[in-house]
Amino acid sequence: MHGFLTYCKTKQDQSPMPLVRISETCGDGIDTIEFQPTCFCQNVYSVAKTYTMTAIGLLYDKGLLRLDEPVCEILKEELPETGMDERWHLTTVETALTHKIGLPGGFLDIDCNPSSLFGEDYLNYMFTYPLEYTPGTDHKYTDGAYYLLARIAEKKTGMGLDNSLWRELFSGMDYQEMAWSHCPMGHCRGATGLYVHTSDMVKLGLLYLDGGRYEGRQYLSTEWTEIAREKNFALDWLDKEHTMFAKGGMYGQTLCMDRIGHRVVAVQSFGGDMGKVFEWMREYKEQDLT
Repeated sequence: MHGFLTYCKTKQDQSPMPLVRISETCGDGIDTIEFQPTCFCQNVYSVAKTYTMTAIGLLYDKGLLRLDEPVCEILKEELPETGMDERWHLTTVETALTHKIGLPGGFLDIDCNPSSLFGEDYLNYMFTYPLEYTPGTDHKYTDGAYYLLARIAEKKTGMGLDNSLWRELFSGMDYQEMAWSHCPMGHCRGATGLYVHTSDMVKLGLLYLDGGRYEGRQYLSTEWTEIAREKNFALDWLDKEHTMFAKGGMYGQTLCMDRIGHRVVAVQSFGGDMGKVFEWMREYKEQDLT
């Protein structure tokens, strides 16, 4: 077992948390420690947003999508005939990536609410829901923004988000298993409901740590990885020095990248404290530097 994972095990033994597994970069490979037996793939909840953001990046790199492109132009065939606030036309791809689409915080929270609450057509439900503020003028974290992006990616590629990521990313990066839940109309949910293993989460983190490259192959442009980090597209800085950035999900799912230690750590849990894992990474990095 690699040194950092041994350190994690020591910390976990001293003060147990409900962790499932941790994976991290280890030399040229990826190492994993399991704390309890469970299914190979687990729901990573909002870490799914980083995957959806990556699908948008693939389209950006190909010139098939602009950050300032209006959502209503991309999805014009899906817009409702009546009941839609005209301010929706101010929403762009970037305002969706940054949770500034005008809807209230927690909107379309499909992890905490029954799916029947939103009807069969999630897009129609979104477009006819009263906007709380003018798009672009405020920030309200919502699963709705990333469901919208999943539909945009589907519209641009002509296939479901999960299928296009298998073709463009997962197959080449040797993902073992992946499943993504869908809305009642069969569209990938985008914001949550992604089931993967921590070792495959680490591979995504390496793309953003290494300028879009994984095992010598360029999957994303360096430009996109820099834009995503600096604009906080489903990635958040953990320190003012910008040495560590991460994305978390409900119940303690974590994908964290350490630029100084060149380490990616992925955690799956059911109630674990993400802050503790970040502390472990900082403590171990300090030991490496002394």
